[in-house]
Amino acid sequence: MDAKKHQGDWLIRIEDVDGTRCKESFATQILNTLHSYNLFSDEDLRTQSNHTQIYEQQLSNLKSKQLVFPCNCTRQSLAQNNGLHPSTCKSTTNQPHSWRLKASNAIYEYDDSIQGTLSFVDDLKNNTPILKRKDGYFSYQLAVVVDDHLQEITHLVRGADLIETTAQQLYLYDLFEWTPPNICHIPLITNKTGEKISKQNHAKPIKDSDLPTLLRALHYLEINLSSPQSIEEALKLAIDAWEPNKLRNIKYLPLEEQDQHFIS
Repeated sequence: MDAKKHQGDWLIRIEDVDGTRCKESFATQILNTLHSYNLFSDEDLRTQSNHTQIYEQQLSNLKSKQLVFPCNCTRQSLAQNNGLHPSTCKSTTNQPHSWRLKASNAIYEYDDSIQGTLSFVDDLKNNTPILKRKDGYFSYQLAVVVDDHLQEITHLVRGADLIETTAQQLYLYDLFEWTPPNICHIPLITNKTGEKISKQNHAKPIKDSDLPTLLRALHYLEINLSSPQSIEEALKLAIDAWEPNKLRNIKYLPLEEQDQHFIS
């Protein structure tokens, strides 16, 4: 809606860099559901697993500037050391290791059109995100920054659970000397215990091509339509009605009682 409201293109990208969790059947299911709601990418579909060489090139760029370091620490060992890396891990490449982005004192502030002004002061000081894992898979952080740049993405609308990753991504944009897109974060719908409604938390898949489901989803975005007769009509009306300011500073929205069937 945000893209079409601004006469832009809306793109679909299959973010499947984690080969241990992603299956082709999952991508097919996602695309089938999107298409059933008349949601089609305005450009060719981009699949991250087809572009690992590009991610490797950009990682090599960071290596040449000594902005990353090899690490063979486990989560347990880091937790026991208050998240800090021993000097030995930063020089070892003779055993399986990940590549991490070096910590930084950089401070970021940007205006999120939904969440307002967001400041990241200490987010990077003791934060060394993995860019490539020990098993050879690239991280979400590196892949999305590279892809957004290559696809010339100008605006991102994503869930509020990704706010905490923003500073790391802005830092990567700076290191690559690229211009970051405008980013805004929509609220998450949560269950009675405050967890986001997602497959991870055992929510059921939504029905394909179901107008009532679409209207309930739009309701949580402060878009309440008067009896559209089809999904196509509802989407056209929703584009005109989309006003992100109505969601200002809202990060979480509890699932309403009438919608509990979506998760049980």
